[in-house]
Amino acid sequence: MSESTVALAFSGGLDTTVCVPLLKEEYGYDDVVGVTVDVGQPEAEFDEAEETAEALDLEHYVVDATEAFADLCLQSVRANADYQGYPLGTALARPVIAQAILDVAEEQGCAAIAHGCTGKGNDQLRFEAVWRDSDLEVIAPVRELGLTREWEMEYAAEKDLPVEGGNEGAWSIDTNLWSRSVEGDDLEDPGYVPPEDIYEWTETPGSRDAELVEVEFEDGYAVGLDGETLDATDLIEQLNEVAGAHGVGRTDMMEDRMLGLKVRENYEHPAATALLTAHEALEGLVLTQEERSFKSQVDRQWGEKAYEGLIAAPLVTALEGFIDATQSRVTGTVTLKLEGGQCRAVGRESDYAVYSESAASFNTETVDGIAQADATGVAKYHGFQSRLANAVLAKAGADDATEALVTDGGDDDTEQ
Repeated sequence: MSESTVALAFSGGLDTTVCVPLLKEEYGYDDVVGVTVDVGQPEAEFDEAEETAEALDLEHYVVDATEAFADLCLQSVRANADYQGYPLGTALARPVIAQAILDVAEEQGCAAIAHGCTGKGNDQLRFEAVWRDSDLEVIAPVRELGLTREWEMEYAAEKDLPVEGGNEGAWSIDTNLWSRSVEGDDLEDPGYVPPEDIYEWTETPGSRDAELVEVEFEDGYAVGLDGETLDATDLIEQLNEVAGAHGVGRTDMMEDRMLGLKVRENYEHPAATALLTAHEALEGLVLTQEERSFKSQVDRQWGEKAYEGLIAAPLVTALEGFIDATQSRVTGTVTLKLEGGQCRAVGRESDYAVYSESAASFNTETVDGIAQADATGVAKYHGFQSRLANAVLAKAGADDATEALVTDGGDDDTEQ
């Protein structure tokens, strides 16, 4: 390789395919290296990338980052990570993909690194957050040249590029091990009711009888299903099938992107939904009230930074210090009930439970020597400050009303 070589995040779709000749014609690079990163996509996507790269005579690398991505997904569960109510999927994958591409670019001695993102989405920011920490030039042809989908289709036809007229189906779909997103076409209308055929991972809710599944955790990490110890990838894949069969893990939402655009998104994430539900249930058993309250703030911050693709930020490292401290006790099992598109925790067990059955029972008189009558004093003080504040406000209101009445009366006498 040489200083005239650029590495391209390559999928084999329309955007990245047109980028190959554009990087030579518009940016002056002699050689383009395509890099495709495996984070759990369907095999057909790799076949498409390989075939397109061969037709373009493009040097092509495929990097397997599935294990690293799966580990990050389970790490996100420890932070109960979501964004505006849905489990993070694409956002978690992008930094992993970006780092893998950067590693290839540096190994091959490339002078630059490029992507096919537009200037409207989040992915451009997530990729470049990783790449701009290197010495390589960052190039975004679609964004920098202001390309439209229509222009790309015409350009592909003119150049006889190996794309099917730019037609990649009615929907824009992004799939990885953790989630599947569907957007575009009629789904851009917030009032459009999507058909069942947009879903592939989840069956129609209610089509199966209820099922129980037990999830095992160690230090906040999911490690097993129904008594079987599994690695991260196998656990996620199996739970995607089990929960997906019950229609668990569908999200249809209006999402606020980082650039301020509001977009309609549809997601499928059965394993993510199940694991997040189970993890929160176990935390509810083993963490104190104060820890749970504070951790909700930590989790929200972690989720926001992950959505931005900034999982390597110093803030995330600091947040994970607190998360690690709490997760040392998040060990145990949770039984989930999967039914009709819903996932509920119906049982949880842990040696670290901050719970006393005898203390909580209505059939015991005392709690560790504390009699029920001892709560009377607490009850008297409870809400005292609020009652006092309300009384002060009521008195101030009455005084204001009296003063207004006197003032109005005096004015009337003067006018007479």
